[in-house]
Amino acid sequence: MKKAIIFDMDGVIVDSEGLWQRAEKEIFSSLGVKMDFESCEVTRAMTTTEVTKFWFSKFPWNNRTLDEVEQMVIERVIELIESEDCEISGIKETIEKLKSEGLKIGLATNSPFKIIPRVLNKMGLSTFFDVIVSAEFEKNGKPEPDVYLTALRKLNESAEDCIVIEDSNSGIISAKKAGISVIAFTNSRKNRNLQNADYIIDEYSELNLNLLLK
Repeated sequence: MKKAIIFDMDGVIVDSEGLWQRAEKEIFSSLGVKMDFESCEVTRAMTTTEVTKFWFSKFPWNNRTLDEVEQMVIERVIELIESEDCEISGIKETIEKLKSEGLKIGLATNSPFKIIPRVLNKMGLSTFFDVIVSAEFEKNGKPEPDVYLTALRKLNESAEDCIVIEDSNSGIISAKKAGISVIAFTNSRKNRNLQNADYIIDEYSELNLNLLLK
């Protein structure tokens, strides 16, 4: 039996991918950035700091610092999370069940730390996590393994005794580099590059203790 489950956040705990896209489009476009689909695909797996630097390198602006623009994006994402219906079906019940079975619950995300408590409060999950790790405080974000290695250390568990739930190939690579098995969560979205995961589920109703025992 695994001893701990480490969740990614965006796309796994909160359905926020579209909200990030909206916030980035609003903020960067207001600064004169001409966003194209191919570049947006490149930035999808980046941290907010990396995304801001990416667009500045293509369309440098003059009236705002990189940090100011990054904070503008973060604040807009928080506004959207708190005002939009972005709950993922079954996430609260799943975490409650896992916790009741004695499993430790961790969070490891590329998102800035400032967003995390707002998400957990919105989902009604503020009291369930034993460990929370943000790439904001790591040398490297995903797909490097830093956030997951830190989560393992804080959980005081080995990689073999943990499992990660991710929704992106970048996150899967990150967890695998840390030596952790991965369940990919699609949220019933198809055509995702998740073949590197050990197992794939479309809904949280498919996640059960028998699966974790495998």
